[in-house]
Amino acid sequence: MTLKELNFFYRLSDNPNVSQIANEINISQSAISLAIKSLEKKLGESLFDRVGKKLILNERGKYFKELTYEHFIAITDSENIFKKNKLAGKLNIAASKTIANYMMPNIYYTFLSKYKDVKLDINSLNSSAIVEQILKGSLDIGLIETSFDNPNIIKEKIIDDELIIVTSDKDAPKKSFIDTIDKKWILRESGSGTRDIFMNKLGILAKDINIFMELYEFDEIKKILIKNKDTITAISKVAVEEELKNKQLFQIKLINIDFKREFHLIYHKEKNKNKLFVTFKDFIESQLIKNKNI
Repeated sequence: MTLKELNFFYRLSDNPNVSQIANEINISQSAISLAIKSLEKKLGESLFDRVGKKLILNERGKYFKELTYEHFIAITDSENIFKKNKLAGKLNIAASKTIANYMMPNIYYTFLSKYKDVKLDINSLNSSAIVEQILKGSLDIGLIETSFDNPNIIKEKIIDDELIIVTSDKDAPKKSFIDTIDKKWILRESGSGTRDIFMNKLGILAKDINIFMELYEFDEIKKILIKNKDTITAISKVAVEEELKNKQLFQIKLINIDFKREFHLIYHKEKNKNKLFVTFKDFIESQLIKNKNI
């Protein structure tokens, strides 16, 4: 069944005069008759009684209308849904741990509060998993902490960040060389942006790191650090702002090494840049910049 056939059917069910319907929608009477015959053939039932030049809805036609009219209205309304509201739909988003836990929650909330017809499927993955999902087409937008290049992915810088070295040992030196720190390193798992940036910046010095544990969550790492003064980690500064302020953790500045990095928004180069996608992408960028300047 086509929408055109159904449209003619419902019109004739209200007005049996074929010529009047034809004049109203500027189409020939024969075209209407052919459409109705096609519909009846598909259903295997006659829906109208032919009385002179009129088509009178019969008992089977009345039953068919009763069962289908509400669905027809819903379908025809859906044809215009994106004409009325371009900011309706669902986006699949994933952010790496630092961004997901410490930057995005309020941004997601504010956007959804502003655009009521939008749904966000939100995930938290490590950076390498996000890149993989973008390449597969499983994600619309990814937010990652690591730097990489792939010809099939568009990468846009959204904000600067810095990894810092922290411990709960308040007596630890305020400055140190990396290879003179005699503590157990608690790091994120391989594949995380934080871990990759840290190890890549160290280069050959990475061999001097005593990696005691690897964990997936920053909160777990911070809990261990706070309870054990002989532990240490590399972590985004934004992730430990509260602990530094409360003097639960203390920064050790490394001599001759810094861990500046960039956060990136990524998407597949073939991604359709519809209004919802562009609006959300621009909103993320503007909010991150705004929050940084507060």
